[in-house]
Amino acid sequence: MRLSTSLSALGLAACALAHPDITTTDENGIRSIPLRTHSLIAPYLDSDMQSRWFDFGGNTIVRADQYIRLTSDRPSQEGWIFSRVPLTATNWEIEVEFKIHGQGNLHGDGFALWLTKQRGMVGPVFGSVDKFEGLGIVFDTYKNNRPGTVFPYVMAMMGDGHRIYDKANDGKDNELMGCSARGIRGASIPTKAKLTYFQDKSLKLELQYKTEDQWELCFETNEPPTIPSVAYLGFSAETGELSDNHDIISVSTKNLYDTKGREAVMNKPGNKGASKGSERYSAKKEGGSWSWFFFKVLLFFMVVGGGYVGFTAWRAQKGRSHRF
Repeated sequence: MRLSTSLSALGLAACALAHPDITTTDENGIRSIPLRTHSLIAPYLDSDMQSRWFDFGGNTIVRADQYIRLTSDRPSQEGWIFSRVPLTATNWEIEVEFKIHGQGNLHGDGFALWLTKQRGMVGPVFGSVDKFEGLGIVFDTYKNNRPGTVFPYVMAMMGDGHRIYDKANDGKDNELMGCSARGIRGASIPTKAKLTYFQDKSLKLELQYKTEDQWELCFETNEPPTIPSVAYLGFSAETGELSDNHDIISVSTKNLYDTKGREAVMNKPGNKGASKGSERYSAKKEGGSWSWFFFKVLLFFMVVGGGYVGFTAWRAQKGRSHRF
């Protein structure tokens, strides 16, 4: 790892103010709590020129006032950054700002976001280890052999610890979901990705690269893969004969709590990700809730009525016993 010496007093002050513990709740009832352990913001390093929560390796360069550069625009580079502690939150959101850029018309290969059991291991899959166990989100900028697919291409893939990445075909056999993202490299606005996960309920990836503050849905599923309970957050990149700068600008990770119930959020009017299956489940649940309410009301009146009848019978019996 190589570290830039441009850490200024202003940067140190910014470090002290970074990642305020602000808990918010949005209009859908999703409460978010920032996780400092899995977030990064300039100047990235502590006063002793180290990161408390992340390790760096390979060809990674930390420019404390600007970026974390996983690879420079040079051939045959590999770099990574991984959290020191696993992400144990059940529901979470990871928002990363990144920048892919370089000289010339030919470039490669891309970078990846990881949530895996393995951490900090250089390998052939966008700078990280193959046969990984967990989730990978790949931002592939160079097309090897995938006819009919527009690149750059962003895709999700799950590893079971044994399966090999199909590099010759750009991971076609490994893909779970994905989307083309032409213009994400060298964009004129800040490029971002936002990955949102609710355990057993949903996984969604949104991208910002066309218009600032406008998110484009890449993919969403109501049947998400099972992510290992012990998974480290990381990023890695690689270059081959072709090259690019792959920069991480910031990472914001939040723990999410659904205060209203996930079905209501998924099926809010205008939510394109709402599926028919979740709509049926929500309607069934709503109907069941009303039935249960009326049952409790009926049971209440039965108990009150039974108590009144019992009391009347007891009073009559007591009156007869006093006459003898």
